Amino acid sequence: MSGAVCGLSEDMDRQIVKAVCDEDTMSCTRMGMSDLPDEILLCILHYVPVCDLLLNVANVCHKLHTLCHDKTLLTNVNLSEEYQAEDLLFRRVVKQLANHVQSLSLNGCYWLSGSTLDHLARCRGVTDLDVTGCRLTPLRLSRLLSSLSLLKSLAFDVTADFDSLLLSSEAVDTLSRLSELRQTLFTPSYGVVPCCSQLRRLMLQFDIPDVTREGVGVCCQLMVGQSSVPHYQQLEEFTARLAPGEVNQTLLLLYLAVFSVHVPKRLRVFLVSIPGPNPAHWPAAPSLAQSLGQHGDLVALQLPRSWLDSSSLKRALEGNSPRHLSFSRCPALWPQVFQSLLEGGVRDAMQLISLNLSGINHVPYSECRSVEDQLVAGTMRQLAVGCSNIKHLNLMHTHYHHENSPGLDGESHLCASLAKFRHLCSLTLPACALSDGLNTNHISTHSTPPSPLFQGLKKVPRVGIQNYKPDIESCLLGDSTSGLALLLAGCPFLETFELIGPGFASLLPRLEPCTRASVEPRGMCAWARGVGDAHIAALEALPRLHRLTLAGLPGVLRGTGLVQMARHCRDLHVLSLANLGSLKIMNYTPALLDMLKHCTQLQELRLEQPYLNANASFFEALSCCSRLQRVCLISRSGTFDPSAVETFMERCCHVIMCHIFMGGTLVACRTLEKVLLDRFSVGRSALSVVIYPLQHEDLPSVIRDIPLTLLDRITLFQSHVAQPPHLSPL
Repeated sequence: MSGAVCGLSEDMDRQIVKAVCDEDTMSCTRMGMSDLPDEILLCILHYVPVCDLLLNVANVCHKLHTLCHDKTLLTNVNLSEEYQAEDLLFRRVVKQLANHVQSLSLNGCYWLSGSTLDHLARCRGVTDLDVTGCRLTPLRLSRLLSSLSLLKSLAFDVTADFDSLLLSSEAVDTLSRLSELRQTLFTPSYGVVPCCSQLRRLMLQFDIPDVTREGVGVCCQLMVGQSSVPHYQQLEEFTARLAPGEVNQTLLLLYLAVFSVHVPKRLRVFLVSIPGPNPAHWPAAPSLAQSLGQHGDLVALQLPRSWLDSSSLKRALEGNSPRHLSFSRCPALWPQVFQSLLEGGVRDAMQLISLNLSGINHVPYSECRSVEDQLVAGTMRQLAVGCSNIKHLNLMHTHYHHENSPGLDGESHLCASLAKFRHLCSLTLPACALSDGLNTNHISTHSTPPSPLFQGLKKVPRVGIQNYKPDIESCLLGDSTSGLALLLAGCPFLETFELIGPGFASLLPRLEPCTRASVEPRGMCAWARGVGDAHIAALEALPRLHRLTLAGLPGVLRGTGLVQMARHCRDLHVLSLANLGSLKIMNYTPALLDMLKHCTQLQELRLEQPYLNANASFFEALSCCSRLQRVCLISRSGTFDPSAVETFMERCCHVIMCHIFMGGTLVACRTLEKVLLDRFSVGRSALSVVIYPLQHEDLPSVIRDIPLTLLDRITLFQSHVAQPPHLSPL
């Protein structure tokens, strides 16, 4: 941070000189940084991190010192990714922010000490504070709340040592004026909700294990007798995201107990995400749906599959103009969903921005899948016309099997219908949705026998996977990707794209264990096997692509499409690859190494493959990603080179998260982990290193020790793509 900024400071101190020479007089005009208008300088400084802004740029000259302390730059401050800000530097920054900042986010600043967080009490003008993931004890929280009398929005963690009785009267006074609260619960508790009588927005994340580390079961019975039950008189938005476990579901129902008595009249957002196929039943769901339909101001809705039926859904949507809808894993509702959106069941379908239909038509193969259980291209085309402003669409765990039969207006492919969503920014698709059918021209081209004239004149190719050739184009024929080409041409603004094959379930234990029961066996969908290198190469038509997820694609052979895509998508920031091609051998390794050399803007990489060989060549190619911040490698039978990992960490100085779950002995993993922490943690305050055998019995407890903000980063295959950005990612 300091080297680049110091160089910039010296240049700015000397002023940037531009010579404008006249051909006749050969005179030169000097124009420096100080000659630019303040408005332009403020726009430039807006992109400078706050720590650099206050501690480096502000010291260049008097004018920049004044501009760096402008209220437009210091009113809303986010320090969540200031990974180089250790305790002493952070205290200096807070001292200068104290009289200016109104909205301050320290979300995920797990590396800051508790005593450093005490300095936040200086920022008495703060109205919005996010300290999720920080080391904040109940006493520190009480002292902090007592100092921030203007606070209107709070986000924090409820840990095992939390006790509301430790809050001072001044702190309770501040809480009584809160209008927005976000709690991450690591223990059964109401947190500070009973103290917040004026809440308008309540966002909850439940992350409580059913069994403690000592093997003791966790229950919520102690909460039933508490008198301080929340009532939500003014509540407008309620969101809840649950990790697996019965305790989390029981605790959620306790939070919602008051809904059985009365539903808040102003409620317009209700989002509840419960992983797994069988969420606990909630008797108050029908009355909630009826209440949401009566007021006509519903903005967002997501309910678990067992909480809603067709009639309740119809009542909830009727007369409303929702902007965000999610019906994940609700196969019984999908006829009613399309009927409401297409046949006037909502007041204005054009208001819809995000739609999550993940698994909405999913019926396991064991239950005799029929044509009616698949997506219909014509229906999706009608949806694109009626809901033309959709920006986020999730169709994961659905199916579409192209039969080369003409559809409406001659459009025969689902991708042609999806291309009508002109404003799409993020899209999640099942692999079979991109297939052009089982008998494509691509297959027939390669099955044509050679002319007898050439028999015996050239070497017969060996059976199996051919050698990797980075410049080969014969495998990138356009015949089998005609549907995808239509989609990409119609949706040029796509920034996030996820392609998930059937049967994929990550080995990293978090939410996946709850969804494995509804996941199909790998390879059961023959259409999905036809999606491979050519389809990945076609993604080069998305120059704005920032986030890409490819998982469970057995049709990927040599990975040449990865190289083709990376050469053109130069602004790729987040890349997730899992279970591509054969699971017995990693055939696309050479292409992967070639691709990484082109990913100069990559910041996050998650790679999961059973037989990954993370050797010196792999980490050398990975070192070309100079802006990389997070790396997660998962391989059941993989190997890694400890010295190569150490060299990689030395070259990529911005990496603050290095998580490796592979084979090997526990001693070797622990030794490398200690070496990396001892060598690099001094210069990287936020460094998180976890190296552990994937099959070790203590792995769940190790995962539990990872900060939740980082854990959500590495469990990337949850498909949060269709969630509105300002709401909790469910």
